[in-house]
Amino acid sequence: MADTLEFNEIYQEVKGSMNDGRLRLSRQGVIFKNSKTGKVDNIQASELAEGVWRRVALGHGLKLLTKNGHVYKYDGFRESEFEKLSEFFRAHYRLELAEKDLCVKGWNWGTVRFGGQLLSFDIGEQPVFEIPLSNVSQCTTGKNEVTLEFHQNDDAEVSLMEVRFYVPPTQEDGVDPVEAFAQNVLSKADVIQATGDAICIFRELQCLTPRGRYDIRIYPTFLHLHGKTFDYKIPYTTVLRLFLLPHKDQRQMFFVISLDPPIKQGQTRYHFLILLFSKDEDISLTLNMNEEEVEKRFEGRLTKNMSGSLYEMVSRVMKALVNRKITVPGNFQGHSGAQCITCSYKASSGLLYPLERGFIYVHKPPVHIRFDEISFVNFARGTTTTRSFDFEIETKQGTQYTFSSIEREEYGKLFDFVNAKKLNIKNRGLKEGMKQSYDEYADSDEDQHDAYLERMKEEGKIREENANDSSDNSGEETDESFNPGEEDDDVAEEFDSNASASSSSGDGDSDRDEKKPAKKAKVVKDRKPRKKQLESKKGKDPNAPKRPMSAYMLWLNANRERIKSDHPGISITDLSKKAGELWKAMSKEKKEEWDRKAEDARRDYEKAMKEYGMGSKSESSRGEKSKKKKKKQEKQVKVKAEKKGSTSKSSSSTKSPAKNMNESFKSKEFVSSDDSSSAESKKEDSEEEGVASLPPSSEDSASGSD
Repeated sequence: MADTLEFNEIYQEVKGSMNDGRLRLSRQGVIFKNSKTGKVDNIQASELAEGVWRRVALGHGLKLLTKNGHVYKYDGFRESEFEKLSEFFRAHYRLELAEKDLCVKGWNWGTVRFGGQLLSFDIGEQPVFEIPLSNVSQCTTGKNEVTLEFHQNDDAEVSLMEVRFYVPPTQEDGVDPVEAFAQNVLSKADVIQATGDAICIFRELQCLTPRGRYDIRIYPTFLHLHGKTFDYKIPYTTVLRLFLLPHKDQRQMFFVISLDPPIKQGQTRYHFLILLFSKDEDISLTLNMNEEEVEKRFEGRLTKNMSGSLYEMVSRVMKALVNRKITVPGNFQGHSGAQCITCSYKASSGLLYPLERGFIYVHKPPVHIRFDEISFVNFARGTTTTRSFDFEIETKQGTQYTFSSIEREEYGKLFDFVNAKKLNIKNRGLKEGMKQSYDEYADSDEDQHDAYLERMKEEGKIREENANDSSDNSGEETDESFNPGEEDDDVAEEFDSNASASSSSGDGDSDRDEKKPAKKAKVVKDRKPRKKQLESKKGKDPNAPKRPMSAYMLWLNANRERIKSDHPGISITDLSKKAGELWKAMSKEKKEEWDRKAEDARRDYEKAMKEYGMGSKSESSRGEKSKKKKKKQEKQVKVKAEKKGSTSKSSSSTKSPAKNMNESFKSKEFVSSDDSSSAESKKEDSEEEGVASLPPSSEDSASGSD
């Protein structure tokens, strides 16, 4: 027989809603952990009085009754699990797990039985329904009638608001059955009645959520917030956790009260009550109880007369009344020395506190995330600037929280904290090409260097070299951009190649046709060498000698592994600090040895640079000579082609007189001396254009025929 039984996806019925979680049965008792709130119900084995197995809407359920009258209901079991549970109860709790079915006749009259915290409406021996009296918020009586009103449940889609019971009159004298019914309900109901005096009152406390200044009256069973507009009564049973968090300015303190169910104002729900205190505020407090009552009730946790800081008094009183521990930040310390990180959530800026078992964000809206409900975390690059990053948390239920605008300096501390808590980091194991945002902020013990810092240094060197090159070659660029002698030659060449298109029209003005292609040729010719030059500057010559290291860097590379072995688990930043301290404490004689090595490396670098410079100069001079020679040959070939083209043009014009006559024929009566002169001038112009626009193919054919 196993000592423990565990069941997942079990539902606990609490105030009309079904909360899922995990149920564990052991020799010591029964433990149920709510997956949503993390609240744990622990029932000792010695407290169990009865166990009931029955069929319910979600399959089969288990009802446990304790000796002090509390009832716990768990649903979601399978029918086959009855035997296993029955044997476990018999072996470890010495209880028989009884099978009882609910009555489904549909009758609306029967007998009401009060058993502990439960009101049961029975027909015969079978229960029809049960009402936990802790769900009752109000009980009113009428003639032969009792009305029960219930607390509203925000998690349930449909909530039961009230139930009315008709109580028939009896013949017994002196006993009113309606009043007896109501007294039985009120004795166990969760009805908040501000009867008697408050234990203590805190005046005009600044409350961030809900916003305003409130008087807090402390009663034995509930907390009363009294403001100018609204009043809230908070039972201590609804308090889940208490937090005491120091503000980043070290002058203020947050006191956070986590509530389930939340307090309501209209459609707004407040799951957290956040109070803000100044550390300088002091108070002297006197409890409205005598010393014997204080000692008996609080067992030394409180005294009748207390004095100290206001936030200490409030937290101390709440801890004693609620009987829960106060959570404070753990050993996390940010870049600025604070125990929190400034960030933004949704549209508001606030503070994120890494705790020992979760994260809490204050204050608008407040968020508390436990480690056991986190599926993974993710470090993402900031969307607006590279000086910040985003911290994303996704829960097992699929809810995602993104805390943005976190300073880049906080990355190392936050990453080490998340790593130490063994949370799953989403972008840790991805490929190099896919984890760019993670590598930019990488600062872990596993990395040999800071990738982000190295990349920034490399980009800075490239920008500096480009700036130096541009300043050195600025004169050459202007000479190339504006050189009248070369421009004329270039324009002529470009005009010769494009003139055929302009001459084919024949009707345009020759001067305008010459200017347009010249301007076009100038733009095209000037842009190409500039673009090539800029492209050549962008790339860095891989054959260039690498710059020498300093004496400190030579020493650090030689001693890096030794420092790591002496300080296991040291981070990159701490390693750099430690190396700086060791170098600073090193004697002058030892430093001289590394200075000599650095000097030797510098001489080798200068020598290599000279050789590299001589080689590049000789290559450039050879390149310039070959370019000049090639250009000269092109000009000679061009002049020769123009001469041959002119001879071939004249011969072709003499061979085809009939064609020219047809193109320029006019009758004698319309031909005047002006027309003939203009025609002759046009003919001469066209012949000149024909010579200039001779295409390369015609030049080649002319040279071949020659």
